[in-house]
Order: sequence, then C-alpha cells, then structure tokens
Amino acid sequence: MSDTVTQLDSAQQPWMRMEGLRRLLDAIKAGGGEVRVVGGCVRDVLLGRPMGDVDLAVNLPPEKVADILTKAGLKVVPTGIDHGTVTAVADHKGYEITSLRHDVETDGRRAKVAFTDDWQADAARRDFTFNALYAAADGKLYDYFKGREDLAEGKVRFIGDARERIREDVLRILRFFRFHAWFGRGTPDADGLAACRELAGLIPTLSVERVWREVIKLITAENPLPGWQLMKEQGVLQHVLPEADHFARLGALLVVEKKYDAVPSSLVRLAALLPKNENLAIQIAKRLKLSGKEAEKLQMLASLPDKLRGRLDPVPFRRALYEYGAEPARDAVLLLAAEAASADLETALAEAATWEKPTFPLQGNDILKLGKSPGPEVGVILKAVEEWWAGQDFRPGRTECLAEATARAKALG
Repeated sequence: MSDTVTQLDSAQQPWMRMEGLRRLLDAIKAGGGEVRVVGGCVRDVLLGRPMGDVDLAVNLPPEKVADILTKAGLKVVPTGIDHGTVTAVADHKGYEITSLRHDVETDGRRAKVAFTDDWQADAARRDFTFNALYAAADGKLYDYFKGREDLAEGKVRFIGDARERIREDVLRILRFFRFHAWFGRGTPDADGLAACRELAGLIPTLSVERVWREVIKLITAENPLPGWQLMKEQGVLQHVLPEADHFARLGALLVVEKKYDAVPSSLVRLAALLPKNENLAIQIAKRLKLSGKEAEKLQMLASLPDKLRGRLDPVPFRRALYEYGAEPARDAVLLLAAEAASADLETALAEAATWEKPTFPLQGNDILKLGKSPGPEVGVILKAVEEWWAGQDFRPGRTECLAEATARAKALG
C-alpha cells in the first residue's frame, strides 16, 4: 500500500512553535536524518484536542541519533536504547525519539525488533490506523493506512490483520475498547471486535500493572459506559474485572459528574461499577496491585457512601469531613447522588469543595499540665475532648476545650 501525503496548515502543527523541538529537528536534519512527529500527538491535534507529549520517529539507529544530538549540545538519555528509543532534552523538556523498527519476534507482551529506514514498515507494526500518522517538519502528513479517514469517521481499525496485531501485544485488545470509548462513533469495526472476542482468553498473560493502566485510560473517557458494556457483551470483561458490571450506577454517576462539574476519577468510577462490598474492594485492590493509597480509597468508597447516608445536613456532614477527609467524603457523596437525588447533595458537595480542616486546640502536653502522668489516660482524655469539640461543630476554642479536659481529668481521678 502506498502512502498518502497531504499538507497540514500551521494550526495543525503546534509542535513547530516549540523552539527546543525545532532545534532538535534541525540538528537531526543536519546530521543526515529525517525525523517526524508520530502517533497520539498528531491524532489529537487533527481532532482539535489538547496536544499531549510529542513523540518522534527517526530513520537513523539510536546510537547515531544520540551522537548527532550530543554534538549539537543537547542532553540525551538512553531511556530504551535496546528498543531504539532515546530521550532528548531541549529547553528542559524531554522528547522520546524512536528509530524506525520492524518486529523480528513477539510473544504477546514484548517484541524483539530490528531497525530499518522504511517508514511504512515502521507504520505497519503499530496498532491502529490513526496512530500511524507521521507529520514531517515541512508540514507533510504521511498516512500509510487511511488513518486520517478512519479518524474522521470515528472508526478504530487495526492495521493489517487484527489477530496478528493482537498476538504481537495482547494489551491491544483493551486498547481497542479504550480508543473506541475516546474516539469511536457508531458500530465498532467488526473484524477488530471479532479478533478481540476470539483472543480475549490471552489477557491473563499480561501483567496486571499494564492492564490497570489501560483500564484507567478507558474508564476516564468522557463516556466509558458503551465501551465497558461492549467488553461485557464480547466476553472480554470476564478476563479483566468480571465484578465491575453495575452499568446503571456508572451511568448515573456520569450524569452527576456533569451536573456538578466533577473531575472524573478512575477509582470513583470503578467503585460505581463494583458491588458495595468492602471485602471485595480489598480483593480487587490486591488483584490489580494498587498502591496502598489507591487500595485504601477503593475500600473506603465501598463503604463510606452508606455511612454518610442521612448525615448530609451541614453539622453532621462537617463532622464526617473532619473524620474522613474532604476528598473521600466528596467522592462518596457523588456515589450517593448516583443512587438517588436529594436536596442535601448539592449543599454537601459545596461544603466539601471549600472545606478546610480545623485544628484541634489541644495537645498531649496540655493534659500533662493538668497533673496527669504520661500514659494511656492522656490519649483517652484528649480523644474524648476532641470528639466533644467536633460534636460542638468545632466552635469551642482553647479555653473551653481546656475546661472540658479538666472536668474529664477530674472524673477519672
């Protein structure tokens, strides 16, 4: 298949306004190479979306690229030189530059590659047509597999044989659904969908870390629900997160997020998809190898909404904010709002948005000065006074708290 070459206008080349990048491009050109912007950056600009990281492809081997850029005064880091990637730093910004490659051997998780100077061969090893778009420094757009056409039509289409692309890297199954959620419109590509369905049983061969990173990208799409449901229908979800099929709750949460202008959270959306079961949340956190902080949040989101039910009036809700923290409480309220509308929800969300945790006026030394010896009683008195203070909506000051502490110390003898 021959490439299609079109000309981009200046607005479609924001990377050319980056002085450091232009310096990098000029250096490689002067060294006898050609470098092009490639992949997601090009795709997103063509869609009118914010540009992410700028990735580059070059028709020289990585050692030659590093030598050229070093001589041009640029810092070069061999971040993945065995796979053809170096990172060049220009104006304090890193740019990944990958030599053109073709696969020699793959095992579904990683590939053994050989370097080439054939742009189309490099494009052919990529996953989807709209991720194989290359923009040259002169503004020419090279499209080897009708990726721009697919992008305009909202079609997620594998390059070449879908089954071969998936066997090269099984994660491409999840990427198919993720890109459909972000960019797809209408009926998914039938051949790609069939390939994902047929090879879904290979997903457990992937590391859970790679799976979770891909799930995060899928679930934080503007509307991940159709893609998530599609995974269920095609028998893919059972190999990823079979318990995460509470679609109605996620759909309601998406409405609530839009209504209250809430920033999408992968963990809140996952909690909406899961049964409200704290033990299950713990199991899933272990299965996905979540960080300690992520695991704690997912566990809390499995139980906190029900704990806050009936506590959304200002005074009890402020106490809950103090006890659980503003972010967990806000997220729990969003999940409650996804279950049922309530006049208290808006007030509670506004309270959480502006909440600043008050500082308890007393410390352990204050209890010791009342004549108590160091020991467990100090903590008991301090905790009791803090609960009393919180129950008074945090209004009592230091003097009142000391008086309460004195009375409790005397009562203990």
